[in-house]
Amino acid sequence: MLSRKGLIPEDYLLTRLAEDVQQPKFKSKARKARFVAKNGACNVAHTNIREQGRFLQDVFTTLVDLKWLHTLIIFTMSFLCSWLLFGMVWWLIAFAHGDLDRRAGDSAPCVTDIHSFSSAFLFSIEVQVTIGFGARMVTEECLSAIVVLIVQNIVGLVINAIMLGCIFMKTAQAHRRAETLIFSKHAVISVRNNKLCFMVRIGDLRKSMIISATVRMQVVRRSTTEEGEVVPLDQIDIHMDNPVGTNGVFLVSPLIICHVIDKDSPLYGTSAADLQHDDVEVVVVLEGVVETTGITTQARTSYVSEEILWGQRFVPTVSEEDGMYAVDYSKFGNTQKVPTPCCSAEKMDEAGGIARFKVNEGVNLRPSARRRRGASVARRSRLESR
Repeated sequence: MLSRKGLIPEDYLLTRLAEDVQQPKFKSKARKARFVAKNGACNVAHTNIREQGRFLQDVFTTLVDLKWLHTLIIFTMSFLCSWLLFGMVWWLIAFAHGDLDRRAGDSAPCVTDIHSFSSAFLFSIEVQVTIGFGARMVTEECLSAIVVLIVQNIVGLVINAIMLGCIFMKTAQAHRRAETLIFSKHAVISVRNNKLCFMVRIGDLRKSMIISATVRMQVVRRSTTEEGEVVPLDQIDIHMDNPVGTNGVFLVSPLIICHVIDKDSPLYGTSAADLQHDDVEVVVVLEGVVETTGITTQARTSYVSEEILWGQRFVPTVSEEDGMYAVDYSKFGNTQKVPTPCCSAEKMDEAGGIARFKVNEGVNLRPSARRRRGASVARRSRLESR
């Protein structure tokens, strides 16, 4: 909807993705199922649940988790059934007291102007929703009618509280706010501060902030223990070097979240060639409190091997214009190639670090100023010769 209104580019995806970028093409290979989808949905199916009654013990959460169509049907049927039930009770009271065939001069009825089930049903609606047309009313003739009047009012208040609360929670669910928390479509691995790093970019499209925002990363892979036990979904936490130097992030502008691939990292022995053959999935979770509602929200995404670009880094998106900082979201997921060793961080450490590795392998990670000046002089001379 935002793209149709012209607020963001047409090729920009709001399901916490960014625009497409050029990436090398590799041969397709059969791989394991994805644990977390790009839009944050968990690819897990719960089967053979024998204790279905546990869902009824938490009715409110079950109602909130239902689809909108089912919730509206339950909302309508709960009121309709309660009106019919108490309509039957009022008809029975009138029938037992003889009000249905009442004649002039008889004793006062329990409820005035009830002559059939239809009138009893209308009186039930008037009592529960407090319409009060004035034609029908409870008299002091029957104690049972007074008791039923009290019970129906209490039941009506309980139904209103549960159903209206359910509707409110469905419209104000935390994942709605997460739709404007975005991740870059690709992750990158390159050298940063003389260390091999795994990086993703996150951003928030709204001006209302996410308070106490934190970012967590996990590597999900198939592993085998020393005893031979196969763990199909081994979730390994990885340490992150947040740009603000603390556990929380100040998500005012897009931030690049960096994970230094050191000896404690599960990616320590992964090289550029291994990345295309291993079934590696990195899950990124962004959590925080919505400033306007105070509800905790969570946005998730994941990056499989094909979505991790080796030897690239993100281009800047923030620029200073007219005394304020402007964010260009059209560059949110754009990357550029940078010189990066294709070996793993483990091999680089064995070679003596990135500085010694550059000397031994002849890798120049930063173009020299002389080379850039020489290229600009050659370009200028060609233009002058024309």
